[in-house]
Amino acid sequence: MYSSLPVDPPPIREPLHAPVAHLIRGGVVEGVHHGSVVVLGADGGVRFEIGDSEAACYPRSALKPLQAVAMVRAGLPLDGALLSLAAASHSGEQRHLAGTRRILERAGLTEDHLRNVPDLPFDPAVRDVWVRQGRPPSRLAQNCSGKHAAMLYTARLNGWSLDDYLDPAHPLQRAIAEVVEELTGQRVATVTVDGCGAPLFAVSLRGLAVAAARLTTAAPDTPGARVADAMREHAEMASGSGRDVAALMRAVPGLLAKDGFEGVQVAALPDGRAVAVKIADGASRARVPVTAGALALAGVDASLLAAFAGEPLLGGGRPVGEVRPVPALDPVRAPACA
Repeated sequence: MYSSLPVDPPPIREPLHAPVAHLIRGGVVEGVHHGSVVVLGADGGVRFEIGDSEAACYPRSALKPLQAVAMVRAGLPLDGALLSLAAASHSGEQRHLAGTRRILERAGLTEDHLRNVPDLPFDPAVRDVWVRQGRPPSRLAQNCSGKHAAMLYTARLNGWSLDDYLDPAHPLQRAIAEVVEELTGQRVATVTVDGCGAPLFAVSLRGLAVAAARLTTAAPDTPGARVADAMREHAEMASGSGRDVAALMRAVPGLLAKDGFEGVQVAALPDGRAVAVKIADGASRARVPVTAGALALAGVDASLLAAFAGEPLLGGGRPVGEVRPVPALDPVRAPACA
């Protein structure tokens, strides 16, 4: 289905994005979101593409499942909710903080060992309570703390140094880079630093979709299958209560989905059909309906996607329009791929 050897890195260029979503207010297209979308069939072939799926892009947190696979391969002994948390962009709920502490405790470490940036909880309601209580930003509350705790645990188990676990030259990060290249099927185009401080690897949108498909079609009990199963079975641990990515996984049987900052989304079905989305301006209000449209084109029943197909626009406190995919991506109007 896919080549087992990485090919050349994707080109670094200004992506040739195209219109992917319309802001429709009172029947008038008020605004347009540009971006890129790729839909892969179960055989790995491109079934639909709009924009530029071959240019190098930063997957941001959509890369976390691949990072988790690398850690499991390196001996990370987590499963279930804690493994889901290791691949999470969590909301900062109590379950996420408690889970991160458990990972650190298993490693014999504390919050002081974390090297991610201190932050407030990601979820607005949780953040408001945090602020009212006068609590400062913390590394534990930051949405990547589960991943960082798992990175430290993996480093401890392998006898690797802890203080520099975020250095791209660290054995852990080299192992992650190798897995990213293996699963995406392409060399990393460049390396930078993600918002949390971890190395971030540039791949193409198509490569990201290929990697997600490889996780959902991995043989049982392999690292890829373990990560995919953990995220699907504990979707709220990988995101949070009320988060769209968790709701999407609950709505579509067997779907693995992961979002990332700057409008990135990847999702894959158990048979290997997969989609990847990048919204050029980073807007989440376009990310969700465009992802729904892409999944409809992949063959997902549009009725399962109805709650995600449009983002309401309000006028005077009442709905007067919505953000919808462009007609070619619309889950209601677009025919599904064979």
